[in-house]
This record gives sequence, structure tokens and C-alpha cells, in this order.
Amino acid sequence: MCPLLLTAAAVAVPRTSLQLLGRGLAAMSTAGPLKSVDYEVFGRVQGVCFRMYTEGEAKKIGVVGWVKNTNQGTVTGQVQGPEEKVNSMKSWLSKVGSPSSRIDRTNFSNEKTISKLEYSNFSIRY
Repeated sequence: MCPLLLTAAAVAVPRTSLQLLGRGLAAMSTAGPLKSVDYEVFGRVQGVCFRMYTEGEAKKIGVVGWVKNTNQGTVTGQVQGPEEKVNSMKSWLSKVGSPSSRIDRTNFSNEKTISKLEYSNFSIRY
């Protein structure tokens, strides 16, 4: 885990993230077609704060969904939002990740257009 980063995030984020999230969701409804995509990231992606960085990047970009570790050593999840923002997140999940991660490949599946968001935020699942 990343105790120092989690502690700093827990102290520094709450007030602003709700305001930013509200603005991000409002902006999403007018930004064109909404997309949803499932993903699975392979490589050194567990024990390197990958989920925490994924959550942070998703909130920064302005997409919703979730991320979690799998028993197979991968990270899986779903991203929803305007197409261009989902594409930005797909690129991040394929090429960037957390600083200590090594992404070997990222599989995307079930990509589809949706009429409304199924989530109100981006969260880490356990």
C-alpha cells in the first residue's frame, strides 16, 4: 500500500474533489456521446499504487467508473464519460500508469455508447 500518499490524499482532497466532481459531471452531460469501456491492465500493476493513481487520473480527466485488483495479478475496471475523455483515460491506462508500474498490455472490451452514466464518481473497489 501507499500509506503516506493515502494519508496525504485523505487530508488534502475531500473539499475540492466534491466541487470538481460536480463540475465535471455537469460538463459531461453536454460534451457529446457518452462511452463506456471495460479494461484489464497486465504487467507490474499490483503493489505499486496503480489503483490510487488510476482513481486520481480519472478524477483529473473527468470520467467515472471503478478500478480493482484481481486474483490473477492484474488490475481491472470500467470507465465512463464523454468519448474524448474516455480515450484519454484509455491512453493513460495503456502507456502511463503509476510511477512504479510496468504496463505490459491493456485489454479493452465491451466498448459502447451509453445514454447516461451508471456511476456518480470514480472509486477503488476491493
